[in-house]
Amino acid sequence: MRSTRTTLRTLATGLAAVLLSTSRLRAQVTPAAGYTPPDDTPSYKIGAVIYTDYTWTDEPQITDVDGNQVDPSSFNVTRAYINVTGNINHLVAFRITPDITRQTLTGGGTLSDNESMVFRLKYAFGQFNLDDSWKSKGSWVRLGAQQTPYLDWLEQIYRYRFQGTMGLEREGYFSSSDFGLSTHYNFPGNYGDVHGGYYNGETYARAEANDQKGIQIRATLRPAPMVASLKGLRLSAFYIDDHYAKDDPRKRVVFTLTYEQKWVTFGAEHLDATDQVNAAAPRIESSEWSVWATPKLGKGWELLLRHDATTPNDDVDADRTRNIGGVAYWFKTTAPNAQASLLLDYEHVSNDETLARPDETRYALHALFAF
Repeated sequence: MRSTRTTLRTLATGLAAVLLSTSRLRAQVTPAAGYTPPDDTPSYKIGAVIYTDYTWTDEPQITDVDGNQVDPSSFNVTRAYINVTGNINHLVAFRITPDITRQTLTGGGTLSDNESMVFRLKYAFGQFNLDDSWKSKGSWVRLGAQQTPYLDWLEQIYRYRFQGTMGLEREGYFSSSDFGLSTHYNFPGNYGDVHGGYYNGETYARAEANDQKGIQIRATLRPAPMVASLKGLRLSAFYIDDHYAKDDPRKRVVFTLTYEQKWVTFGAEHLDATDQVNAAAPRIESSEWSVWATPKLGKGWELLLRHDATTPNDDVDADRTRNIGGVAYWFKTTAPNAQASLLLDYEHVSNDETLARPDETRYALHALFAF
């Protein structure tokens, strides 16, 4: 009997020790006062972006069905996004964005809706947020059809994508979207960011053609984010290392300076490119530079001033220049992702005779609607 009592007393003492240890452990992992756990509730949002315009072309003229020389004009919708974004939890997010394009007839077939506006996939990616592990808000990894590192970033500063694409995209040097895997990191203290990825290289509009992949990386530095007069200054470098096929290079190097302040936003960029479309084709070096400014006049009014200059082949003395000028009104909104604007603009493209392309002159009224 005494042995049984001793055993029970020993068990009771051990159980008390375990309970005391557990209590202490729980006290150690109890969240600190004021701690708010991350919100892991699944959510989604739906938005849209519309670019529409009326454009009258002064040159070149076209010939109508009766043989008359006319100045073409048309109402257009150049972009119609439906954005579906959301979060599975605070670590996993997604985006799906279809966009319109003009369907064209290829290969001699017949389509009942030839030249209709149809939807195609622009973005479709999953995102793994790294805020917890990297301690840098806005850091992530993406997989799928997604923004490439340069154009989407620049268009957050240059707000006039609804007038037309940036000079480097308009000349076909690269695209705003592609299929791939990328990662993004924000430097602490708002000193800049870096975004790099591994992409098909054929853009979102075409399927992968072979075994070649492209590396794209952009690094941006804010030299003085704490100085009021200089916090809007950013210096950036962008690089693409890709190939049309093995040993046929497709390379891009871009240096960019942007500056934002209350009364003006300014940007300047320079590109050097190397292209060899196949082994039998010559290797071509080309270049482009672009400068733009958007002076703010107050009460929602802004000016758009832009000049692009392209040399399609550095070994040939022939350039193409583009000049854009316009006045815009931005409607006041209470939400940062809701925008509406009207832009009346003039655009002239001048080609040297060696390029064997006609000059272009257009007048347009552009409209942006986004929410």
